[in-house]
Amino acid sequence: MTDSIFIGGADANGTGHPDVAQELLLKIANRHGLVAGATGTGKTVTLQILAQGFSDAGVPVFCADVKGDLSGICVPGSEKHPLHPKLVSRAEKIGLADYSYSGAPTIFWDLFGEKGHPVRTTIAEMGPLLLSRLMGLTDAQEGVLNIAFEYADDNGLALLDLKDLRKLLAHMGDKEIRDELSKEYGNIASASLGALQRNLLVMEREGAEHFFGEPALELPDMMRTTTDGRGVVSVLDSTRLINSPKLYSTFLLWLLSELFEQLPEVGDPDKPKLVFFFDEAHLLFDDTPSALLQKIEQVVRLIRSKGVGVFFVTQNPRDLPESVLAQLGNRFQHALRAYTPAERKGVRAASDSFRPNPAFDTEEVITTLGVGEALVSTLDAKGAPSIVQHTIVRPPASRLGPAEDAERKKIISESPVAGKYEGVVDRESAYEILEAKEAKATKEAERLAKEEEKAAKELEKKKARTKKTSSSRSRRMSPLQKAGNQAARSAAREATRYILRGILGSMKRR
Repeated sequence: MTDSIFIGGADANGTGHPDVAQELLLKIANRHGLVAGATGTGKTVTLQILAQGFSDAGVPVFCADVKGDLSGICVPGSEKHPLHPKLVSRAEKIGLADYSYSGAPTIFWDLFGEKGHPVRTTIAEMGPLLLSRLMGLTDAQEGVLNIAFEYADDNGLALLDLKDLRKLLAHMGDKEIRDELSKEYGNIASASLGALQRNLLVMEREGAEHFFGEPALELPDMMRTTTDGRGVVSVLDSTRLINSPKLYSTFLLWLLSELFEQLPEVGDPDKPKLVFFFDEAHLLFDDTPSALLQKIEQVVRLIRSKGVGVFFVTQNPRDLPESVLAQLGNRFQHALRAYTPAERKGVRAASDSFRPNPAFDTEEVITTLGVGEALVSTLDAKGAPSIVQHTIVRPPASRLGPAEDAERKKIISESPVAGKYEGVVDRESAYEILEAKEAKATKEAERLAKEEEKAAKELEKKKARTKKTSSSRSRRMSPLQKAGNQAARSAAREATRYILRGILGSMKRR
């Protein structure tokens, strides 16, 4: 094991030959990095070289494979590859005498479980802040989602998958419950609840239901080393996931956050505990609320002390906020195009971020770099950025191009986590608890309704019996009793009339 990763060769002395080795010190690799450049300039190959270099040094790696090309890291390169002569020639040119082909130990992951082991987390672990970003919620809707999480915590309602959250929101939509919750937690508008439920449907269409559930991912499975001391490269197949940009970026941000929260402080180790490559990094910052942006900046700034290095891969450094760029000490800048004033401004900004090299004009070289060439500046042992060097990047030891389906399936079947995440576990959670409560309430309502119906029937029967008894008594009177009753009623009426006449006469006399 070495203390550095060989990146390529640079012509530092102006001899016309790349005679100076460019290396990345493992000790400062947790100071983060940036791999940038236009499409087709060699960013993915540089990522592949760095990932395998870390693996060979015993450092576990996580990276997202957006185009499918990175999957070739699991198998050795071949002399039968069409580019084999050029790769050997490049190795000789930069003085890589021991160039040979080898693959890296690899575990494939896939949120959809199609091209790798499934990756899941629970709704509760994702949390309301990241879910709000994933769902594109307004401040009011995010507030309601926070109330939902608080209510679930207070009542022992485990939120594991989308059906749990959907059931909880429907439960909160009941007018009596909503009014009660509004008094305890704050106002809950029915319109906000409706918007949340609609956004859940959109998430399901994008495939988020595959991501939420159990068994949830255990981070140690992404931080493995082999028996011979090499770091395992975890490759997240993102060829389908990238079609849902928010889900892609939110998942990677969640993974970074979990690493930050779960890993202990280690200070500055001799080599990182894990290196995390964030491809298509601009997606992380598109339409990001300020609160979440602050969280990203905090994680990037502080996760270094957990022994985690983060490398952002994007087309242009301007895709990242200045506060994040300032944290990236190791930089690999491939060619940028400058056809428009805005692009020229971007080139100028990229060149200004390097420590100048008096041997060449950095701004000019950025636009003329060939495929597989980069401007490289890494941190030295003291943490200071080195002078930028025009570097020919070394050829990869693993395959240049994607792995075949049969090769991928073999890797998956022989994986140390094979069978651990494939089966879905659906234990009792908010959905089942609320379903049981509603079923119990329905049963109780039915019982009360039957009792009321029974009481109403008894009352009707009692009225009928009373009426029948009264009629029966009337029929049992003798003619003499009936005549007496009739005479008494006539006398009473006559007395009443007499009294009324007396009163009226008195009034007239007055």
